[in-house]
Amino acid sequence: MSVDAEPTRPLTLLRLPPEGPVGPVAREVAVECPVAIEIDGFGYAVMMMTPARLEDFATGFLLTERLIDAPNDILAIEPFAAEAGWIVRVSLAGHLRGRMQDRVRHRTSDTSCGLCGLSGLEQIARPVTRRPPAPRVRPAALFATLADVRTNQPLNARTGAVHAAMACDSAGRMLAAAEDVGRHNALDKLIGRLAVEPELPADFILVTSRISYEMVDKALVAGVGLLVGISAPTSLAIDHARAHGLTLIALARADAMLIAHDPHHLFD
Repeated sequence: MSVDAEPTRPLTLLRLPPEGPVGPVAREVAVECPVAIEIDGFGYAVMMMTPARLEDFATGFLLTERLIDAPNDILAIEPFAAEAGWIVRVSLAGHLRGRMQDRVRHRTSDTSCGLCGLSGLEQIARPVTRRPPAPRVRPAALFATLADVRTNQPLNARTGAVHAAMACDSAGRMLAAAEDVGRHNALDKLIGRLAVEPELPADFILVTSRISYEMVDKALVAGVGLLVGISAPTSLAIDHARAHGLTLIALARADAMLIAHDPHHLFD
C-alpha cells in the first residue's frame, strides 16, 4: 500500500493587477519536499518532488538509473516520513548491489533536479548567510518587463525548448539574460554573470519557469531582493522565501501576478 502525503497545500496569496487594489486569492500550491533514496543502507540521491506514489517513483527511478532490470529485482521498498522530508529505503537483489557504486562514479546532474547530487536529507539545509535587500521596483516596472521577455529569449525563439533567467533593474529594464534547457542551469548562468559583473544594478530576477525551493535558494545566494516567476511556486519555495525575507511573485501574467511574499510591503 502506498504511503503518501497530501500533494497540495491551500494558501491565501495576493493578486496584483496592473491597476487597482491588491486582493487576496485562494490557491492550491503543489507540495514540494526532499525525498532521499537509500539503497541497501547507502544514501544515493535526494530528489525535490511531490511526496506521492513513492513506491512507483522509486521503481521507475531505479529502472531509469539502470540500477535494476525489472521490478522484481527490488526485494523491498519502505517509504517513511522524516523530520526534514521523506526517506525511501530500497533493498535490491544481491547480484545487483555492485551497480550502485559503479553508477555513483559515473553520475551527472540532470536538468530537472538541482539537488540530485546530494545523498541525504541532512544536506538539504544549506546556510543562507545574508538577508536580501528591499527591492525598489514598482508594479508598473514588473508588467513592463513581462512585455519584453520574448525579445530576450533568442534560443527559445529558435527551439521552443529552453528556459530563461533575466536580471532587471528597478525600472524593469533587462540587464542580462541566460538560457538553458534546465531552469536551474539558466539561473546559475545568470548568477555567474552577475558575480563577475557586480556593477550591473540588478534589482530583481525573472525566470520563465515554475519557482521551486532550489530557485529561491539560488536567488538568495545571488543577493537579489525579488524573484519573479512566470509559472507557479511550490510550497517549499514559498516557505523558503518567507523564512529568509525574499520578496516572491509568481504566475506573472500581463493581466495579474500573485504575491507569495512581500516582507517590505511594496505592493500594499
